[in-house]
Amino acid sequence: MHTKGHSAHPGESIGGVHVMPVAVLVGIWVVLIILTVLTVGVTYFDLGPFNLAVALGVALVKASLVALYYMHLKYDHPFNGFILVVSLVFVALFIGITLLDARQYQPDMIPGYAPAMQKK
Repeated sequence: MHTKGHSAHPGESIGGVHVMPVAVLVGIWVVLIILTVLTVGVTYFDLGPFNLAVALGVALVKASLVALYYMHLKYDHPFNGFILVVSLVFVALFIGITLLDARQYQPDMIPGYAPAMQKK
């Protein structure tokens, strides 16, 4: 990107725009592909109660890499990262409360019964 006689070099910021080196973007992409292969590979092993923890851990690392490098949060004002983290905490809180409520009513459910399946 050129602006009035200035040329942007990789890693340089001009006019509030951060230029990412192609090598970094390709490197992050390779790491994301490796983590995706790891996610699929882990499904072939029974880790017991750790299956969900490993899947969520890998997903968290992948989402962090995307947010930091592809969304440029690493080079942006820290307040934007703070807002992202607070938003994710609230989403997790809302989903967690919903799951707690659903677990509370699980014993009351009749096996094989669903109101939408009833014939009238």
